[in-house]
Amino acid sequence: MKKNLKLAGVVTLYHPTDDDLKNISTYIDDIDKLYIIDNTEKESNEKRIPQNKKIEYIFNNDNLGVAIPLNIGAKKAIKEGYKWLLTMDQDTTFKPGVLKKLKNIVLTKNMSDIGIVTPWHNTKLIDKKPTTDFDNPGDVMTSGNLVNLDIYEKIGGFKDWMFIDGIDIEYCLNLRKHGFKILRYNKVEIDHNLGNLFYKNLRGRLFLCMNHPYFRRYYIMRNYHYICDMYKDFDPGYCYSLISQRHNMLGVILFEKDKIRKIRYYLKGYRDYKKGIKGKLSI
Repeated sequence: MKKNLKLAGVVTLYHPTDDDLKNISTYIDDIDKLYIIDNTEKESNEKRIPQNKKIEYIFNNDNLGVAIPLNIGAKKAIKEGYKWLLTMDQDTTFKPGVLKKLKNIVLTKNMSDIGIVTPWHNTKLIDKKPTTDFDNPGDVMTSGNLVNLDIYEKIGGFKDWMFIDGIDIEYCLNLRKHGFKILRYNKVEIDHNLGNLFYKNLRGRLFLCMNHPYFRRYYIMRNYHYICDMYKDFDPGYCYSLISQRHNMLGVILFEKDKIRKIRYYLKGYRDYKKGIKGKLSI
């Protein structure tokens, strides 16, 4: 059995706080290389990054979204001989020992059809944790995953044109459509801060309010419709639930701020989807 898994990592920065940068220390010791892709405009954060020989810092001087930095990190890792890549958001932390346990799973189990190895994500969402040690979820959030780079190449990587929102969903559907699986180890957890989401109960009906800014409402509406077009024949129930935004729109109208602009950009996202528009939104 192999003694250690050679592992690269990639994290995308965007106007990171000091706490965001401190999160790097929770996993840097357990990986061999870290590609830091900085999407912050105009001002480099390189001097704020912890000094470590494992780190390769890349300053984009522009917000390139999520998929492009992930692909940059994956392609660099492949070129340098890595078979697995840890994908991280700047707001995610690892608890001690968790990453080592995930690496051990890769070393001790058959990974020939496993595209992602992931822990349980501890978030503000009201999700019931499975009682089994392992399961195969239909999709997982990008952060905290070990991505099989051989399979990444087979399915064509992340979709650059999506920019943000839905990138993780599309990648997981793409994996499953090609016959690969997601392996989740529920005995270990990571802390993933999903921002200012909250729940509201109105007459016995629970509303999840993600409290996303208006421009993310645009990408959610637009990209989810594209995902439905790509995978509705493979998983119609899941795909049609993605594009059913009535419940989310009602939550915005009833409970969130900036509701008029959010609804306007919801509608713009749908119109741009119908026009076939992709890529970064010009605001």
